[in-house]
Amino acid sequence: MLFRKSKKEVPQDNPERWLLTYADLITLLLAFFIVMYSMSRIDAKKFGKMAQALQGILKGGPAAIYVPELETSNTGHGLLKLGDLRMLQSTIDADFKELNRKGDIVTELNERGLIIHILESAMFDDAKADLKPRAVEVLNLVARDVAAMPNHVRVEGHTDDRPIRTAEFPSNWELSTARATGVVRYLIERHGYPPEKISAVGFSSFRPYVPNNSIENRALNRRVDIVVLTMELSAAEPSSDVSEFALQQRRILQQLYKEIDSVPQGNKIPDPAQAGAL
Repeated sequence: MLFRKSKKEVPQDNPERWLLTYADLITLLLAFFIVMYSMSRIDAKKFGKMAQALQGILKGGPAAIYVPELETSNTGHGLLKLGDLRMLQSTIDADFKELNRKGDIVTELNERGLIIHILESAMFDDAKADLKPRAVEVLNLVARDVAAMPNHVRVEGHTDDRPIRTAEFPSNWELSTARATGVVRYLIERHGYPPEKISAVGFSSFRPYVPNNSIENRALNRRVDIVVLTMELSAAEPSSDVSEFALQQRRILQQLYKEIDSVPQGNKIPDPAQAGAL
């Protein structure tokens, strides 16, 4: 009995096989761009601390990173978490209205925080930086309302665009800065405001509230702004508690020196000056 040997079917190449490779490539590109996008959204400060911690671990040295206590708080973002500052704004407006001094200030809430614009007429004589007697009532009220807030306070001095040249104030820079520091000193010395939670800066005429195109507008621009920063911006302010930070940095340097000294003499890390000469 004869059997015919069946012919084996030779599989033919699938003409659409290239689609698999193409789909894999598209998937990899999508993953690549997602990773790149996520890296672009990384907080640079947190990323730097993480990198420092990883270096400490890999080198066998200290991995602890000093983080100011304020940064661990539940900070707000933009205008989304300004509830406390909004309440403070309402309190200040009501207090000044009760004292019939509402015309001396303008309050504003924005992404920086609560800004209390205090007009020059309520604080200083023209071209002077000495607090007037009626300024004390204004600052006492602001200090009482702001004292309970954990936020950092920045006092900003502003002038209009009219130039000034006196023996005491050669320019508006000196005048605006002197006015801001005068307010800061009063809040610290008379009300015991924590010095580490307050700062002063002068902007001369370069941060106008309104255009300097009329007498009325110039009067609005001559002011002192007391800015109660958001918690997010407060966390970014330099900390005055440098003792623990300095100790941590000293430990890291000591560990680094030990590691350098432990390298064999032939593999010593060259001095940067000598390396540049080579």
